[in-house]
Amino acid sequence: MSTNTKVLVVEDYSPLAESLEYQLKRAGYEVYRASDGREGVDQAKLYLPDLVILDIDLPVLGGIEVCKQLRADPKTREALILMLTAMGEESDQVVGFAVGADDYVVKPVESYKVLLQRIKALLRRREPILDDHEAVSHQNVTVDRRRFVVTVDESPLKLTKSEFRLLDALIRQPGRAFGRSELVDAALGEDTVVLDRTIDVHVRALRKKMGGASDLIETVRGVGYRFKE
Repeated sequence: MSTNTKVLVVEDYSPLAESLEYQLKRAGYEVYRASDGREGVDQAKLYLPDLVILDIDLPVLGGIEVCKQLRADPKTREALILMLTAMGEESDQVVGFAVGADDYVVKPVESYKVLLQRIKALLRRREPILDDHEAVSHQNVTVDRRRFVVTVDESPLKLTKSEFRLLDALIRQPGRAFGRSELVDAALGEDTVVLDRTIDVHVRALRKKMGGASDLIETVRGVGYRFKE
């Protein structure tokens, strides 16, 4: 693991933050820490980490708001965000992904080995997608992998990485019905264990951003979704 890979741990419970820092440094990461949400946002803008491990229940500024601010700032927009929280309710997980989290781990951390594997899997998703057909267009929608740009009727859309990957998977095989589990693998990565409903959240967000072209993503009852042929 390259020592250039920077990880910011935003966690107010010192014993856990110290354990995370120790394990991450052992694995070769460059580690920074913040103990509240406001400090987390400031540290992220200062150090520009590759990955942010973010607690939800933080003092000063909650983790959901931290995630929103990181996604809204061009300097930190591309950082991977792993939400680490004691709140394991389905609604918390759905909200976390809806505001732009890339993965979600429930405390207590029972295995640092597993957590480090999740982190490695997340970081692999930052690597460029190599494909002979870098851009594809259908029904006036264009997805360009090389430039990470989506346009609808030549107007660019502002998508999260997961929304981009979801649309990319659908548009490359118009008419094909994808199951939700397939779309989880495509949009969030095969190593991610999430609720099928998480994909519904991403699809709703994607449709909203697509405006008048939203009906191009069709619901296939009992299966999942497809891009209109």
